Amino acid sequence: MGKKLYVGNLAYSVTSESLEQMFLEFGAVMSAQVIQDRDTGRSKGFGFVEMQTDDAAQQAINGMHERQLDGRPLTVNEAKPRESSGGGGRGGYGGGGRRY
Repeated sequence: MGKKLYVGNLAYSVTSESLEQMFLEFGAVMSAQVIQDRDTGRSKGFGFVEMQTDDAAQQAINGMHERQLDGRPLTVNEAKPRESSGGGGRGGYGGGGRRY
């Protein structure tokens, strides 16, 4: 199983297709996606690339991290798992008891 990489500081002109092309020099790319704003459809300036092997992912990190693209240094590292947004505390409860 491959590794998912976070790619940040992308120029807004980068597409998912061009992101994939950038990483092909390091090995097989399973997926590449530039994250877009839900309302405007405009790039948010970051994306994710999934490499087929762990070795290819490490080579991509070594080769792409801080590489200049359109005058911007890329940030490339292993993607962290998405934190669950469920539950949360019982805000508003607690505090002082009722006085009779």
